[in-house]
Amino acid sequence: MSIPFLREDPLPPGLAAEVAPGVRRLLCDNPGPFTWRGTNTYLIGRGRVAVLDPGPADAAQLAAILRATQGETITHILVSHTHRDHSPGVAALQAATGARSYGFGPHLTPPEQGGEGGDHDFRPDVTLADGEVVEGDELRLTAIHTPGHCANHLCFAGEDGVVFSADHVMSWSTTVVSPPDGDMAAYMASLAKLAAREAGLYLPGHGPPLPNPAPFVAALAAHRLEREAKVFHALRHAGRATALELVPPVYGPVLDVKLVPAAARSLLAHLLKLVAEGQAAQDGQHFEPR
Repeated sequence: MSIPFLREDPLPPGLAAEVAPGVRRLLCDNPGPFTWRGTNTYLIGRGRVAVLDPGPADAAQLAAILRATQGETITHILVSHTHRDHSPGVAALQAATGARSYGFGPHLTPPEQGGEGGDHDFRPDVTLADGEVVEGDELRLTAIHTPGHCANHLCFAGEDGVVFSADHVMSWSTTVVSPPDGDMAAYMASLAKLAAREAGLYLPGHGPPLPNPAPFVAALAAHRLEREAKVFHALRHAGRATALELVPPVYGPVLDVKLVPAAARSLLAHLLKLVAEGQAAQDGQHFEPR
């Protein structure tokens, strides 16, 4: 099943545009191979506003948030997860507004254990458990713990069929699942958890809004399962291999050499899932089928 990615996004950085009733999207100018055109910051509500994912520590994005909310009061700062393109902007926004921060908790993987991509400075003022509700004057969002991309990842569901899917479901690309921050078994379980909720619109952490998300989520799940089947087939054929050694048989010989390390990280996530499910065994960096 092909994934119907959305790769048309005319929104310029720094300009807030309404994407759902009472929700404005503000694009940070931090393009890259994993952020695409940049990180989405969402302004939720009018008059009294919640800010979701202020983005990196970026003076231009901070100025854009304050400009877009001029004459309004920022009451909540929500964080989907603690990767460096989402949460480091909290500190300056708090200094400017005094608003409290909300999130699942600090980054869970220490740098020395492979968590070097995390924002280890962020500590939410208010921790949110799965199913907990954040409320304000015109605000009611349910936190959904969706580990997989990052262990402390949260999506947020409104009462109007809008889900802020952050980096768990992005409209422009599949999600990076790279151990140890990433966990493929957790990702698939979280994907099923989101699929079980009725939603008419996903607002992702990168990329344009995603209407009618159910077929898209189903395609994401099918894609991952197809990839997993290829990984297991390649491992059975090899008998014993590292994730890096499985990249050519799984991805084919035409994969850009610059993408090989990222592909190997994705395959590692699949291999660890197979180990957890009893379909493979691990010996250091090597894996064998069972």
